Amino acid sequence: MTLGELNHLDSAQAEAEFMRCCGSRRWARAMAESRPFATLDAMIAAGDACWAALAQDDWLEAFAAHPPIGEQQPVSAWSIEEQAGMASAADDERARLAASNAAYRARFGYIFIVCATGRSSAEMLAMLDARMSNPPAIELRVAADEQQKITGLRLAKLVGAHL
Repeated sequence: MTLGELNHLDSAQAEAEFMRCCGSRRWARAMAESRPFATLDAMIAAGDACWAALAQDDWLEAFAAHPPIGEQQPVSAWSIEEQAGMASAADDERARLAASNAAYRARFGYIFIVCATGRSSAEMLAMLDARMSNPPAIELRVAADEQQKITGLRLAKLVGAHL
């Protein structure tokens, strides 16, 4: 899809496309209402502004749309591509990641969110382990920032661009 095509979708279709980029319904609705976008940069800037206006529940809704890092069956082709660093992970590393994911969810109440693009399984595991010591309020902000990075990359993918 091109940026022009996205700009000309009806609101419901545009929201559905934006939901592919970020699982927050409120964010997707705000993005659909923010059209038309003149450039990819303008669309990404609008995405950042819409994200900044969201509440914690909206962030959690977006987080819930992601598969846990290292899960065998990601929910979308984009998730598979983003988690490509997991392809070479050894079984013991996958097991450690699964255990760390469970501990993270138990501590914070949501899945570990990281912009996995270009990261190895070892890097993601180290990041997960390091973030376990964050206070909950700090970690929520870190996770929200990671979600925002993912969303920016996915907006570019949505219109066939590469960042």
